[in-house]
Amino acid sequence: MTSATRHLGSMQITTPGDRDIRVTRAFNAPRHLVYQALTVPALVKRWLVVRNGWMLEVCEIDLRVGGAYRYVWRGPNMEMGMGGFYREIIPLERLVTSETFDQSWYPGEAIGTLVLTAQGEQTRMTLTITYDSKEARDAVLATPMADGMSVGYDKLEAELIVMMETGELRSSSR
Repeated sequence: MTSATRHLGSMQITTPGDRDIRVTRAFNAPRHLVYQALTVPALVKRWLVVRNGWMLEVCEIDLRVGGAYRYVWRGPNMEMGMGGFYREIIPLERLVTSETFDQSWYPGEAIGTLVLTAQGEQTRMTLTITYDSKEARDAVLATPMADGMSVGYDKLEAELIVMMETGELRSSSR
């Protein structure tokens, strides 16, 4: 099994297995603040944007095992929705979710495992997405998904800095 690596600014993408995509990114913020920015709908809506006129219009998060989440992006003359369920939650450390798109552009469902690791005042995020097949994984890799994620995580980094400077984010976990 070989792993290809692609760097997009501060984000790194690897393919550690035939069905996996792994995204890693360090954020200049403590883990509890990154966790909040990933799980509080009002905060997610501020950074989870694509680009070129696309905005996250719907962000619903029922943060409990078995709870659902739903995102709907709207762009020029188009809408893209996706959602899934929380399978595992270890607050501040780990989220495991299912993922399906309303108009799926890859076959089957994906499972995302997000791990946040504290590194002093920084947080390392590792997101491993496992698809039903190599073909599904390769279909995703052929899209601009990596560029969109990189832009979104750069926006998250900028929002975290602003939120820490203004004291908007709470200093304790949810």
